[in-house]
Parts: sequence; C-alpha cells; structure tokens
Amino acid sequence: MAMHKSAKTRIRRNARRAEINTSRVSRTRNAIRKVDAAVAAGDYAAATEALKAAQPEIQRSAGKGLMHKRTASRKISRLSARVKTLKK
Repeated sequence: MAMHKSAKTRIRRNARRAEINTSRVSRTRNAIRKVDAAVAAGDYAAATEALKAAQPEIQRSAGKGLMHKRTASRKISRLSARVKTLKK
C-alpha cells in the first residue's frame, strides 16, 4: 500500500492515464479493423474511406507513445498496399 502522498497521487494518475490509453488503443484497433473488413469484402471505396480515417488515428497513437513511430508507419504502409490491390 502506498504511504507517501506522492505515491498515492501517482496511483490515481496512473489509473486515469491507463483508462485514456486503453480507449486510444481501442479506437486505433477499431479503425484498422474497419479497413481490414472493407478489404476482405472487396469494397474499394469503403476501404479507401476507412484508410483515410485510420491513418490519422494510427499517427496519433504513435505521437502519444502508444506505438512506435516505425510500427505506425509500417501498419499504414501495409494497409495502403492491401487497399491498392483492390483497385485492379
């Protein structure tokens, strides 16, 4: 159990931050799932719209430190490549 005032404050702060980070990660994953679903359905228009919505979400996650910037870049690149295959 935390004894110091600062330790108790950190416990409260960490709980708030964990809740915020959880919602951000969830929002990012849902955006990625929407792109995947549109690609699986073969709908190019829906996939491009979902990708346009997912890109800033992924970049925001990288900016907030929820994922590494190279991981974010790789995810965007791979999603873009998958959407691009539908155009043919």
